[in-house]
Amino acid sequence: MTLAAKQTPAKRANNRNDALLDAAAHLFASKGYRETTMRDIAVISGMLPGSIYYHYGSKADLLLAVYEKGVDGLCTRFDAAIADAKAPWSRLEAVLIAHFETILDQSDYARVLIRVLPDHLPEITVSLSRLRDAYEGRIAAAIEALPLDPGVDSKMLRFLLLGAANWSQTWYRPGADSPADIARHFLAIVRQPVEASDG
Repeated sequence: MTLAAKQTPAKRANNRNDALLDAAAHLFASKGYRETTMRDIAVISGMLPGSIYYHYGSKADLLLAVYEKGVDGLCTRFDAAIADAKAPWSRLEAVLIAHFETILDQSDYARVLIRVLPDHLPEITVSLSRLRDAYEGRIAAAIEALPLDPGVDSKMLRFLLLGAANWSQTWYRPGADSPADIARHFLAIVRQPVEASDG
């Protein structure tokens, strides 16, 4: 069995699976992955602890499934956002707005994606990274399509925008600028170089 195969959660069909994932996402987001026990998840989901293993072989497998559902939600929102945006900068604006709206709605799944990094769990790092890359690859493609100055590194621009956007969970306060406003402010800074004046 390959490493990738070992890191794929063995999901079994059951109509309680969504409730189980929602409970796990809530606890991973609020308490933290390592602080959450399978018994905690069982209590919240209304299942017996042993029943969880009918769906997932381990807590890491359950986290991977939560991650996958969170990334699927991001990708769905992304694809809908850019459906009508044709010009490169308009597409990136739509992408950033969708990303900010997802990050700032404070859903449990979005918080897990920000809080739990692939390197935190060596046993499933490869699979978690693959999921993140599937989403970030969409953003990379939107940035690569921009008419950037030759001296601008598109990868560094992606790191800059994503890092700042993801950190907004920490500093954002509702009632001021909307997620869409913030996204547009970010793009305005990127598109217009800051010129220093000696005078």
